[in-house]
Amino acid sequence: MLDSELLLVALLACLSVMVLTSVWKQRSLQGKLPPGPTPLPFIRNFLQLEKNKIYSSFMKVTPGPVFTIHLGTFWVVVCGYEAVKEVLVDQAEEFNGRGQQATFDCLFKGYGVAFSNRERTKQLKRFCLHVLRELGMGKRGTEHRIQQEADFLIEALGSTRSTFIDRTFHLSKMVANIMRSIVFGDRSDYDDKEFLSLLWMMGETLNFAASPMGQVSEIFHAVMKHLPGPQQQAFKNMQRLEEFTAKRVEQNQCTQLPINSLRIILTEFYKKNLVLAVLDFFTSVSQSSSRTTLFRLILFVKHPDVEGKTGGDQEVHEETESMPYTQAVIHEIQRFTNVGPWPWLTGSPRTPDFGIPSFPRCWPGTDVIRMLCSLLSDPRFFSTPDDFNPQHFLDDKGLKKIDAHLPFSMGKQSCLGEGLATMEALSLPHHHHAELLLQAFPRAPGHKVVPKPQGSVRVPPNFTMSFLPR
Repeated sequence: MLDSELLLVALLACLSVMVLTSVWKQRSLQGKLPPGPTPLPFIRNFLQLEKNKIYSSFMKVTPGPVFTIHLGTFWVVVCGYEAVKEVLVDQAEEFNGRGQQATFDCLFKGYGVAFSNRERTKQLKRFCLHVLRELGMGKRGTEHRIQQEADFLIEALGSTRSTFIDRTFHLSKMVANIMRSIVFGDRSDYDDKEFLSLLWMMGETLNFAASPMGQVSEIFHAVMKHLPGPQQQAFKNMQRLEEFTAKRVEQNQCTQLPINSLRIILTEFYKKNLVLAVLDFFTSVSQSSSRTTLFRLILFVKHPDVEGKTGGDQEVHEETESMPYTQAVIHEIQRFTNVGPWPWLTGSPRTPDFGIPSFPRCWPGTDVIRMLCSLLSDPRFFSTPDDFNPQHFLDDKGLKKIDAHLPFSMGKQSCLGEGLATMEALSLPHHHHAELLLQAFPRAPGHKVVPKPQGSVRVPPNFTMSFLPR
C-alpha cells in the first residue's frame, strides 16, 4: 500500500514539474515571438487545429499576417503576399535555411536538395539545375518524352473498355515514367511489379506524412519513433526507396548513359548526396505532378467549354506566346489546386519589424512556415478565389501577370521541378485526351470540384472515370 502511495506521489510530482516547466517556457517566449493562439501545456495548440485541414485551420486562428503556432516546438507562420515576399526576396539570406522535418530527416539526415541546409543546399541546387538542363529539361527532347508517355497512357486507358476506374494510379505511372526517363534514361511497363511497388511506396509515404497520424508523428517524433504504428511502415518504405535509387545509380554508373550527367555528379558530390537528391526530386515531382494532372482531367470534364478552347498540338517551346488562353488555364489549375505541402524555412532576420511594425525579432533558428496558399486564394489578386476561373489571368491585352501567383515559390526557395511541371502542363492539356472521350462520376450539374484537404496538403476529390474512344 505504501509503495503504491509513493508511486502516485512521484507521478504527481513529475507531472507538476512538467506542467510548471511548460508554463515557464511559454511565458519566457512572450514578447519575443509574434502573437498567436494561447497554447495549452504539453499538447500546445494541437486541439485547436482540424487534423484533416491544417491549411484552413491555420488561416482561421491567424491574428494577422505573421503569427506563432505551438506544436511540440513553436513555428512562426507567414501569410499574405507582402510578408511572404519579404521572407523569400527581401530577407532571403536570413531565411535561407531549412527547418527540421523529423519524418524525413530520419532518412535524409541533411542530404539531398529539399532536406539539406544553407551552403550545401545552394551548391546542390545550382548543380542539379545544370544537370537537369544537360538531361534535356526545357528542350524539345523532354517535350517528346512527355508526349510519347501520353501515348502509352492513352493506350493503357483505352484497354479499360469504358469501365469506370480509379484514375489516380494510371496518371502516377505516366508522370513517374516521365521522371524516370529523364533521370535514369529508361521507362517501365505499366504492369512491371517493381515499378508498381515503387509507386505504391512513394504514395503511401507522402500520404502518411500529410495525414493526421503523420502530423502527430512529426510533432511527437521523439516518442513515436519507438512505438509501433504506421510511422514504422513509412520509415521502411523510405529505406526501400533509397535502396532502389542507390541500385539504379550503381547501374547507371556502370553502363553507358545517353548523357553522362549522373557520372559527373558522382565526381562532384558524395554518393549519399546523389542518391538522396535523386530520390527527393523523383518522388516529390512525380507525386505533385500526377495530382495536378489528375485535377486537370477532372476540371476539363467539369468545364468542357474550357477544354475546347485550350491549344492543340503546337510545339510548346515555340508557340506558348501565341496560346494566352491555354497558359491562363494552366496557371489557374496550378492556383486552384495548390497541391504542394507547406515549405519550411529557418531564419534569424536582422531587422526587427519584418515589414510589420509590431513584429518582434525572431530568435536565431526559428522555424518559419510560408503559407503560399494564402497568396493563391487572396481576393485582392483573384476575384473569385474559391472557383476555377481562367479569366483571373486574362485581360484585354492577353495573358496577365499576377505577382501573387507563386505555386512554385520564388527566389532562392523556388521549386527545382517548375520547368518540368510547366512543360508537362503545356504539352498535355489537349494531347492527353485528343483520342479519348472522358466521362466522370459523379457529374451532377451542381457538383462542385473542390480540392480535398488531407492534413498539410490538398488532394483531388474522389472520382471515378471512364475513357471512351472518340
